[in-house]
Amino acid sequence: MTVSSGSPGWYLRRLSRMGPAEVAGRAGDTVRRRRWRSAPPDCPRVTGARFTAVLPAGTVAEVPPEAVKRLVAEADRLMGGHAEYFGVVRDDMTDPDWSYDPKTGRRAPRGHAFDVPYRDEDTVGDIKQIWEPSRHQYLTVLAAAYAVTGDERYAERVDAHLRSWWAANAPLRSVHWTSGIELGIRLLSWVWIRRLLDGWPGAAALFEDNPVAVNQIWHHQRWLAAFPSRGSSANNHVIAEAAGQFAAACAFGWFPASARWRADALRSLERQLRGNTFPSGLNRELASEYHGLVLELGLAALAEADAAGVPVPATVRLVLLRMTDTLAAVVDSRLRPPRQGDADDGHGLVVDGAGTDRWASLLATGDAVFGRLPWWPAVTCADARTPLLAALIRPYATKGTARPASRPGHFADAGLTVLRGPGEIWCRCDGGPHGFLSIAAHAHADALSVEVRHDGVDVLADPGTYCYHGQAQWRRYFRSTLGHNTLQLDGEDQSVSGGPFLWTRHARSRVLVADTPDASGGGTARWCAEHDGYRPSTHRRRVELAAASRELRVVDEIRGRHSGRRTVRLAFHLGPAIAADLVDGRAELTWTRDGEDRSATLDLPGRLKWRAHRGESDPPLGWYSPGFGRKEPATTLVGTGFADGTAEFTTVLRFHG
Repeated sequence: MTVSSGSPGWYLRRLSRMGPAEVAGRAGDTVRRRRWRSAPPDCPRVTGARFTAVLPAGTVAEVPPEAVKRLVAEADRLMGGHAEYFGVVRDDMTDPDWSYDPKTGRRAPRGHAFDVPYRDEDTVGDIKQIWEPSRHQYLTVLAAAYAVTGDERYAERVDAHLRSWWAANAPLRSVHWTSGIELGIRLLSWVWIRRLLDGWPGAAALFEDNPVAVNQIWHHQRWLAAFPSRGSSANNHVIAEAAGQFAAACAFGWFPASARWRADALRSLERQLRGNTFPSGLNRELASEYHGLVLELGLAALAEADAAGVPVPATVRLVLLRMTDTLAAVVDSRLRPPRQGDADDGHGLVVDGAGTDRWASLLATGDAVFGRLPWWPAVTCADARTPLLAALIRPYATKGTARPASRPGHFADAGLTVLRGPGEIWCRCDGGPHGFLSIAAHAHADALSVEVRHDGVDVLADPGTYCYHGQAQWRRYFRSTLGHNTLQLDGEDQSVSGGPFLWTRHARSRVLVADTPDASGGGTARWCAEHDGYRPSTHRRRVELAAASRELRVVDEIRGRHSGRRTVRLAFHLGPAIAADLVDGRAELTWTRDGEDRSATLDLPGRLKWRAHRGESDPPLGWYSPGFGRKEPATTLVGTGFADGTAEFTTVLRFHG
């Protein structure tokens, strides 16, 4: 059962996952909040502030024309008041209401930030809808449009919106002062807005010569210094906090505490980048979108360090290098990474227009900063962010640094394996830890799940995330074992949820075999793993991808002694582009890619009774979420039956042509 965030039961479960140091730290935060409520800190007087962290001359001219075209088109759409956040279209962005949620029609209550129940959708609305525009990443787009065109309309809109936001959100007086990740990303946006507006005559009057702006910047940094994410919450949030704090302390180093904030933030960033990343380079949250977010934040922070001449520990560049190489290793033929774990469309730095490929952009930046390896996939991305970041980051001397000589397919520390076959067959197998830290906040109950693509098309798909707050049954479904391509016993998840971002018992997985030969060699790739989430039974899965026959074989075993009969459900979620004709235990799959018809046959275990589900809501089944806040019907094939003791189920997927 999932307990709603904020209930008494949730607080008890959450407390049970904290260690003594985290409990003590959170107690100190409570005391500090009470003190700030009665005597809020005051911004010191600042005189003679100047902004010197500008782009090198000629940088903007390096932005490719294709990227300029996309950027200006996006900026013009924003100038017309149009934007879309998590599937909700907004036409009010010429003069936004910063506390309004257009999804529910609610407004977050005014008052002291420490009193706002931001997890309560009935009171506040969908907090993601309220927070996202106030990350001000749409303003970095407008500022970038000014930089590449010189059109002052864009700069004037940025000026008006920042002044509006600052007036409506005085320090500690709104919902926008409740979450550190929001403050950190907002600070990073402000740094880039100021940088991109540097040629505009009103830039200094908007920032360093504006007491309101200076006060906001100081209070953001003071808040982050006082209330860092702690212990079991030290995931991507703490990296965003540290990156934003560091960027601001470098670029807006106007305060007596700036040097201390800069040093503390850099120390935290280095420690947390190492702590959040496996030695292989994969993000420990095992959520691909957060891998992208952390990599973007890390590169942005590195740019500020090099722009300000601040020495950075070698481990920071090394972690970012490994993250980049790993991203290049795991993407499919269309440069899409796995759809593993939670995803909320979060970005660290946005200066590009709609239609820019996020992952190609990151690999292009990695190439510019670290240099590509011969086995990297080809990247033809024309983006604005890469030349802007590369102009600030000094080239990394990789000589003497160990990098993979060939494309790795197995990442033992993360339990992630990618099998590749001819015709751009791509199969991700999950045999890793349930998630990161004691609460595994962004994990799904997806042990031993597989994800299969053909030339970038989802065939056996990971359905995604869809939502976080407010829609409990949908959050429960998209995190569930039944919501993934794996086997469920007795109607239970492999791991036990205690809330929308809390798991109280974690299934333990281990990989037994991972053989990932080069697909061009014509051999067979093999993987085998097991987990203990259904004790005393063990679920073991074997996967074989035969290059010669273009056949993927999945064998599920239930092993171990168990008294009584166990109910089995085996699910295969098809991508939204896949049409399925299910007859008895065989499904004929068809789809179109680039105008060409493609097909495959899925032979399902005969011991189970199979049904196709599509777009069902009570309970949810048969859905695919292409992005946060969006879902669309897709076919899910579910086989139901029973197992007495040991049992085996074989599924075969054959690609045609």
